[in-house]
Amino acid sequence: MFKAITRGQNPLWHPGPDDVARRWSIARLGVYREREKALQPSLRGGFHESVMVSSWGLRWLAQQEGARMTRLMIRDFVVLKSHLDPAAQAGLIEALRPVLKAAPPFSPQTPSGKKMSVRMTSAGALGWISDRTGYRYAPQHPGGQDWPAIPDPVLRLWAEVTGLERRPDCCLINYYGEGARMGLHQDKDEADFSWPVVSVSLGDDGLFRIGNPTRGGRTESVWLSSGDVVVMGGPARLSYHGVDRIRYKSSRLLPRGGRLNLTLRVVT
Repeated sequence: MFKAITRGQNPLWHPGPDDVARRWSIARLGVYREREKALQPSLRGGFHESVMVSSWGLRWLAQQEGARMTRLMIRDFVVLKSHLDPAAQAGLIEALRPVLKAAPPFSPQTPSGKKMSVRMTSAGALGWISDRTGYRYAPQHPGGQDWPAIPDPVLRLWAEVTGLERRPDCCLINYYGEGARMGLHQDKDEADFSWPVVSVSLGDDGLFRIGNPTRGGRTESVWLSSGDVVVMGGPARLSYHGVDRIRYKSSRLLPRGGRLNLTLRVVT
């Protein structure tokens, strides 16, 4: 039932009709199935541990650079590992500083009145907010001011990974501090689901969980590191997803630690 893939073998997987699952040595990517033990990268690098991957749930196209893959497809979520180099990550942080100053992050409430563990703000024509009246997009920050414009480096990244001329209306910015998480949810407050959603990870590692178009069923997870980009389009557009936890202070990008997640969306 299982096949061991060892160092140096071709990482491209072409599942046959009788494949149920395979064991791949790809701990560097931190991909694992629900209830499987999370994997820690080796300090020596390379392929060194095994991870269970379901044949129906995980297929990817990989670009190999030494022992490193850079592109995954997990349930139609395109995961671009290490897409942004350290200089590009630092450039995005600098571009976001004026945004965070003009529209300070706030702690939203769910419609049930529960306080979210993340702090958030937005850039663009519209920003996503949540309070006792519901989830929605609004033209102004809860403080009353208009949302600042989406920084040019962020817009260039959107165009680069989507190939679209249409620009996003909203760049939602979530800050995950120590202990913060985001439960499984769908991004469904937009008018047209044919446009993809782009997610950018900056700072600490986050355990990203991928579910199904409906609640329940098996899930799969991947550790997202600073510089990783995820594109959610097509069948993945309305799939449930969330962040179970972060590895606090696993990155030095943010001086005080934590994770920034940018989510770019076409709203109207």
